[in-house]
Amino acid sequence: MTHSDLPIKALYGPGDVSPATGEEEPGEYPFTRGIHPEMYRRRLWTMRQYSGFGTAEETNRRYRFLLEQGGAGLSVALDLPTQIGIDSDDERAAGEVGKVGVAIDTLADMETLFEGIPLGEISTSFTINSTAAILYAMYIAVARKQDVPHGEITGTIQNDILKEYVSRGTWIFPPEPSLRLIVDTIEYGAAHTPRFNTISAAGAHFRDAGSTAVQEGGFTLADAIVYAERCAARGMDIDTFAPRFSFYFYTHSDFFEEIAKYRAMRRLWARIMRERFGAKDPRSWKFRFGVVCGGSTLTAADPENNIVRVAYQALSSVLGGVQTMFTCAYDEALALPTEESALLALRTQQIIAEETGVTGTADPFGGSYFLENLTDEMEAAMESLIGAVESEGGMVSCIECGLIQRWISDSAYKTQKEIDSGERIVIGVNRHAGEAAESQS
Repeated sequence: MTHSDLPIKALYGPGDVSPATGEEEPGEYPFTRGIHPEMYRRRLWTMRQYSGFGTAEETNRRYRFLLEQGGAGLSVALDLPTQIGIDSDDERAAGEVGKVGVAIDTLADMETLFEGIPLGEISTSFTINSTAAILYAMYIAVARKQDVPHGEITGTIQNDILKEYVSRGTWIFPPEPSLRLIVDTIEYGAAHTPRFNTISAAGAHFRDAGSTAVQEGGFTLADAIVYAERCAARGMDIDTFAPRFSFYFYTHSDFFEEIAKYRAMRRLWARIMRERFGAKDPRSWKFRFGVVCGGSTLTAADPENNIVRVAYQALSSVLGGVQTMFTCAYDEALALPTEESALLALRTQQIIAEETGVTGTADPFGGSYFLENLTDEMEAAMESLIGAVESEGGMVSCIECGLIQRWISDSAYKTQKEIDSGERIVIGVNRHAGEAAESQS
């Protein structure tokens, strides 16, 4: 079984795949094999390390270091007070300022954060939701101060509030007013910052809350459908905003399931956009996504093992056709990454890109009987889950009644039971635990 409980056979052959398998080309609808014809032969994915801590000045130094070491973009981690609109000097922020990200209270902080970093040349991603419109406005203001035209600003704000009610809790307003603000932001971005992604539906947080890969994909697409419907209801043409939709996921440890997840989601999104929403611009059909490798799969026990975990998660992300990637540092289960561990995480991507040869051809596993079958199974399971959500009134209704939360909680409980019993093996935790320390004593 995969981690999503999809059955796996011992051997696959021609009878396990559709007769049409192999006819589709990369860069062609429905983009199962990738959104570009030659994929990484033309352009590598963006290596974008998620970082932010303490003050804007401290984080700026880390950003410059990462860019000097070959990073191609920035990903801003913001502290919890910033994420829920609380100033650092508010008594409610006590103990949280600068802890899990950088504290940004004012435009001056944002200017310091990007001092010496040319925003016309670097794209920046913000993991920000309830206060996304504010951080977006600040970023535009800093770019303007650097004389960067609005049309040349590149980057992403997550701006995906629905998953906050389920998995993280950094929301301020109830769903309906929050959705109105999100559509306002998307509408402004389509008109004024056409190269900036003003929405990134984030399945990663569902996954870290305990969802399966199927739930991560299905719930994320269900969220994206809500955002697209609200934009259409505002009167926006689908092809004015859908090309800037992006997505964000965790790549976990089930190597082939993760590759199949991304292939299946590309296919599903293309069909949703073209068949359900009537999008005519091929850019609207393309499923552009970023990933983080690590997250809840990292262990505090034997943390050096995480180096291996992150490396093969990154490899499966590349084989799945990722557009931008953040690789966690091996020590993140214990503390903020050091410069050394952050650099090793970046080097992991660079080694995969430059040494392994996996970028030489598009979709190198395409045609594999096993992978093609698993892609079909993942697609069917996600489509069924989306149908189940919509039969209950849609994503907003399911969140408000707690159904999504219950489904994810059940999956998280099942996973933890499997780890506790040893049914799901985690090296250094429930298998070969403590052996490294014993061998050194």
